[in-house]
Amino acid sequence: MTGDSLKHRILMVSDFFYPNFGGVENHIYYLSQCLLKLGHKVVVVTHAYGSRSGVRYMTSGLKVYYVPWKPFVMQNTLPTIYGLLPIIRTILIRERITVVHGHQAFSTFCHEALMHARTMGYKVVFTDHSLYGFSDVGSIHMNKVLQFTLADVSQAICVSHTSKENTVLRSGLPPEKVFVVPNAVDTAIFKPAVDRPSRSEIVIVVISRLVYRKGVDLLVEVIPEVCRLHPNVRFIIGGDGPKRVRLEEMREKHSLQDRVEMLGAVQHVQVRYVLISGHIFLNSSLTEAFCIAILEAASCGLLTVSTRVGGVPEVLPDEMIVLAEPDPGDMVHAIQKAIAMLPKIDPQAMHNRMRELYNWHDVAKRTEIVYDRALKCSNQNLLERLSRYLFCGAWAGKLFCLVMIVGFLLWQLLELWQPADDIEEVPDFSLPRNCDEEMLEKKPLK
Repeated sequence: MTGDSLKHRILMVSDFFYPNFGGVENHIYYLSQCLLKLGHKVVVVTHAYGSRSGVRYMTSGLKVYYVPWKPFVMQNTLPTIYGLLPIIRTILIRERITVVHGHQAFSTFCHEALMHARTMGYKVVFTDHSLYGFSDVGSIHMNKVLQFTLADVSQAICVSHTSKENTVLRSGLPPEKVFVVPNAVDTAIFKPAVDRPSRSEIVIVVISRLVYRKGVDLLVEVIPEVCRLHPNVRFIIGGDGPKRVRLEEMREKHSLQDRVEMLGAVQHVQVRYVLISGHIFLNSSLTEAFCIAILEAASCGLLTVSTRVGGVPEVLPDEMIVLAEPDPGDMVHAIQKAIAMLPKIDPQAMHNRMRELYNWHDVAKRTEIVYDRALKCSNQNLLERLSRYLFCGAWAGKLFCLVMIVGFLLWQLLELWQPADDIEEVPDFSLPRNCDEEMLEKKPLK
């Protein structure tokens, strides 16, 4: 790395990263790769995945710490509040980090890392990738945790304007501290098929986790009706989850085994091949902050039918998507409208439009501006920071202050037990451009 003061040393933190696949994982990976190309240093910290533990290196020299913490539920680590402090402190010092960037409100790893980073005086940025309600018990609990984390955050990022409004309402964060930076898609990977599939049979593709939030119960009612109205329509469903059994029961009940193909879990490298076999992409989510799957489908030249929820209406131009209310009748009507629009759809033109609209390099440059703003935030002592937590509630505010005071005392104890000067800093290195391609050319495939 150069000594340029404008170059950042970024620590990405989340429970969700490769080898797990999903929108958050892709966002962290692609953003990190583009930030590396801009000359910044990027290090990722996540929990161990099976036997994958310790330090690993990915494309372009992206360094990943797989901390030996086992997931507790839904790939989240068990909350320990202070258990992560020694590890995070060591990594921050060894890598000479200047900005800590946490991802996803679900991630306990993210919340703890941001809390400890602020205790040690680091600038922190948080990206919220999801929408939450305000009435159910789970959302109330998560909103209070988010309020605690964001009470002392330097800057925040949301992936859509709807997501920004939701985050500001849930956390009480000043709107001027929240930036909107959308997701993107790798158009070099997601591109239309050379030979367009025949329209003699209309193929509707669904790729999603089969859970309640993704609207699987809607699909159970929509698919039989669409098959009844259009004998030439076939469905391909990729994904797995607890709601898969409902789809299989629907298929058996209506004798649609030959018209509804269940692929199960689809690896990310195979997603494009599934998409290009279809004409229409169907998204039935009940809540969605952005939905990268829609971008991937549009980049492959598929017309999208989606529920009008969350930030979805912001994602694509009107001529590339048909929106419907999360109601079976309205969804069926939207699919019929999309089928009628198919003759006018040019997959290559759609792909070219996506390449202009969404680019990971643009996302990286916009995120870079947020980092610059974060570093300009003034440093505050413990007492000034505690005043922010007091506004989090009559009892919760005092509890949050107590948590931060104990964390500060533990950090001071660690400074005495193992001074920062005794922790060896990691030397930087950079891979030459196109190094990965050169290595593949020299190494014969077996």
